[in-house]
Amino acid sequence: MTKISPAFEEEIPTEGVLSVSADVSFISDGFPKYKLGPDNQILEEPKENSDGPTVKEVVEQETTHLSEQHKRLSVRDLASKFDKNLVAAAKLSEEAKLREVASLEGHVLLKKLRDALEHLRGRLAGRNKEDVEKAISMASEDAKKLVNQEKSFACAEIESARAVVQRIGEALEEQDITFEASKKQDVEELVEVVQEARRIKLMHQPSKVMDMEHELRALRTQIREKCIVSVKLQKELAMNKRAEENKSSLYLIDGSETLGAYLRIQPVSENAPQLSNCAIQWYRVSSDGSRNEAISGANKSIYAPEPFDVGRILQADIISNDQRVILMTAGPIDPAAGIGSYVDTLLRKSNTEFNVVISKMNGQDHTSHSVHAFHVGKMRMKLSRGWITKSRENYSSSMQLCGVRGDITNAAKALFWQARKGLSFVLTFETERERNAAIILARKYAFDCNIMLAGPDDRV
Repeated sequence: MTKISPAFEEEIPTEGVLSVSADVSFISDGFPKYKLGPDNQILEEPKENSDGPTVKEVVEQETTHLSEQHKRLSVRDLASKFDKNLVAAAKLSEEAKLREVASLEGHVLLKKLRDALEHLRGRLAGRNKEDVEKAISMASEDAKKLVNQEKSFACAEIESARAVVQRIGEALEEQDITFEASKKQDVEELVEVVQEARRIKLMHQPSKVMDMEHELRALRTQIREKCIVSVKLQKELAMNKRAEENKSSLYLIDGSETLGAYLRIQPVSENAPQLSNCAIQWYRVSSDGSRNEAISGANKSIYAPEPFDVGRILQADIISNDQRVILMTAGPIDPAAGIGSYVDTLLRKSNTEFNVVISKMNGQDHTSHSVHAFHVGKMRMKLSRGWITKSRENYSSSMQLCGVRGDITNAAKALFWQARKGLSFVLTFETERERNAAIILARKYAFDCNIMLAGPDDRV
């Protein structure tokens, strides 16, 4: 008999298949002759033989014996094993689905197997034992084939997963090795840096370093002083040279050639005409000396340089009785000391306010000498006194701002401001530094607004 695989364990209701016992024995060589009626009743009983049991007894014995063999050899056991194998096949199918390794061919075989088993369940009662064993054998082979195929798929997936895990492990090990190597290298470099720092520290003691720093500061101070003295000497030499050249000149320019001071034309000869009877014009000379730029409104004997004049040579032309006398500064106008740092400090504020006095308004002398506040902001300028606002204007192309260009008291402290067309002021500040800082600050803010803020007819 074909061995049934223990993998199938599903139970299905089946009916017993009657089988014929091979152990039946009869007294004679032939089967007793009798007729059966309804309900298997014997109609013609054979003649009794005194040598053995009657036919009825033999039939009853055989019936009992067949019943016992039927109980022993019932197909019910086979059906039970078949049901168990069917359950095992179903579980294997579910496990294959959970592992996500089932293939299309496996599903098709399983479906065919289930259809065959269902068909067997319907026809089991009418089949004999050999048909059942053959069907179970075929089902077992198909189940074994399916199980082996699923196992091969699962083994392949497991091997693939093992390969992936092995590659990941190798990558992690390689990363750890690289990290340890780089860490060791960084530590070695740090040790070398520390050793070098210690060596430098041993070579240069703190006291020696401090002494060297003091010496360097002293040398820088001496160099700065030497440079200042050298510039002064160069200017004096230039002035002396110019004086030698202009011994026959009638006038000279007197005053410090520095921003914040003022220059004055003075006669040096008794034959020099009075300046009040002469026409005077100040010029800015280009760095190469090729051209002169007339300073509009600068036609008095006194002129206070403004920030535009820094780094430029100034020239004054004096015309009298068809005679023209040309005077020039000994060198370019120098910036005021500390003006750069002062302006940088003011630039950190959003709005800067200066105390001023209105000297002139629209060209006329201003009788009141009260103090006003002059605000220089990033977008506008304002002149006010308390709650009263004289003018508040945004930076525009019609606005003008420059140092005062006329014969006025404290010219180095005064500036000219045209807020708009038809409204102008001459403002006098408390110090020369504030006046120059206000001009530089306003021009910087106006430039940020794409406006070039300058004096009348200035070339910027």
